[in-house]
Amino acid sequence: MIRHLLSAGDLDRDEAIAILDTAGELARATGRSVKKLPTLRGRTVVNLFYEDSTRTRISFEAAAKRLSADVITFSAKGSSVSKGESLKDTALTLEAMGADAVVVRHSASGAAHRLAMSGWTDCVVVNAGDGTHEHPTQALLDAYTLRHHLSDGAGDLQGRRVVIVGDILHSRVARSNVLLLETLGAEVTVVGPPTLLPVGVEGWPCSVSYDLDNALTGADAVMMLRVQNERMNAAYFPSAREYSRRYGLDRHRAELLAPDGIVLHPGPMNRGMEITAEVADGPRSVVVEQVTNGVHVRMAVLYRLMGALPELESEAGS
Repeated sequence: MIRHLLSAGDLDRDEAIAILDTAGELARATGRSVKKLPTLRGRTVVNLFYEDSTRTRISFEAAAKRLSADVITFSAKGSSVSKGESLKDTALTLEAMGADAVVVRHSASGAAHRLAMSGWTDCVVVNAGDGTHEHPTQALLDAYTLRHHLSDGAGDLQGRRVVIVGDILHSRVARSNVLLLETLGAEVTVVGPPTLLPVGVEGWPCSVSYDLDNALTGADAVMMLRVQNERMNAAYFPSAREYSRRYGLDRHRAELLAPDGIVLHPGPMNRGMEITAEVADGPRSVVVEQVTNGVHVRMAVLYRLMGALPELESEAGS
């Protein structure tokens, strides 16, 4: 079993499916009136967020608390980081406080890997998003959602067609999803304007297309990505209207999917730009379900990484 979760590429098929299966069992175990399990009682999980976040931070916090861990949420704003404290000194401080796991989001690609491999701390490290690099737990919750709707019972996504659309260049979600979905057997196509596709994307384990309508035809799922204006310092497309016309998902394009095809979005959504409100709130959308699944998947990640693997059945019945 892996020691840290830094990249979706860390997971082979068996480990990925084990996490997804554990998430399913935890979802059933926490579906009771008393949602907490005693699994991580006495352990401390620190949420170390150097970037703003709502869904991911709250999701990890809820996940740790449902496993009875003590949770410390650390925001760079209003902390010593704003006074110039380095990642190393922050890590040493957390180690001295007795943290058992650190969930880190950072604007610098590779920050989570640096924290895990530096020797500054013995904590379990979970990457909650590092720059434009990766976001492995988002990929896991997306795979969990896809498997719930599309799996043939084998546990993976063999042969399913998934299209990822939009700002691939700046998207850590896209990178992690491509890696994990390929591991689970899915056929992935990334679509976007040439200016929003990274150099070397042809070497990723996926197909590349600039024609959204063609890629969507008969696909099992489409994941729309937010246009990350905060990471852009150049004109990557002529206008928001032009982007929406060529790469936005409206009702007519959603109907190109397979009859049981679904629509995902990691959030937050730019409604009216990459996705219309009609589709975001429509019957194919599983966006709200993704948020719910995120708690269970992150519970499973903490559960496995922190070495707490007693039989779930006994805890579910306690």
